[in-house]
Amino acid sequence: MIEELLPSGVTSSEAFDDAAPAPLFPAEAALMAGRRERRRRQFATARACARRALADLGRRPVALLPGPGGAPQWPSGVVGSITHCEGYRGAVVAAAGMVAALGIDAEPAGPLPSGVLGLITCARERADLAELAAADASVPWERVLFSAKEAAYKAWYPATGIWLGFRDATLVLSPAGTFTATLRPPVASPVDPVYEGRWLAGRGLVLTAVVRGARAFAGV
Repeated sequence: MIEELLPSGVTSSEAFDDAAPAPLFPAEAALMAGRRERRRRQFATARACARRALADLGRRPVALLPGPGGAPQWPSGVVGSITHCEGYRGAVVAAAGMVAALGIDAEPAGPLPSGVLGLITCARERADLAELAAADASVPWERVLFSAKEAAYKAWYPATGIWLGFRDATLVLSPAGTFTATLRPPVASPVDPVYEGRWLAGRGLVLTAVVRGARAFAGV
């Protein structure tokens, strides 16, 4: 599914369960020591997806450990993003010379838990969601917005090291499968705070992707 949201030059791999064997590097296994079996399996499958995507990029498999903020530390010259939720694990990678930043997110389709929407949105976003839902109630718009903000943050943080909250971004969603995220960092940053992305809903899932670079979305 995720490849539908990506331009050429970005490689991806995904899984919808943890059935395939997914061995970990020793450092990764140590990181998961003491975690619940379900969490370990999710982590392992997501890392296996990342290594397959790296292989498609011509890179050898390496341990992928979290860095500051929890984002995976990719090999030199590579940018990437990993996501997992119930029923989905996925990873995308690209050469740093082609793409400056990547962010993907997967969520189960359906409404957000009670009370969450008010914590992550402004009044304008909630009004926009109401209009979108009135026009097409088949799309889980709340989840799309939540996921799009997550994808934008995943692209933003590795490039800046600046932490953001959900209300530090304003989302504009399009029924055509695109979105714009305008970020408002608490401190000045040379990085352009406006991110363009794409979204997709299907198979009980919501997927979102942000790709930033000179050739991002070329030919899509």
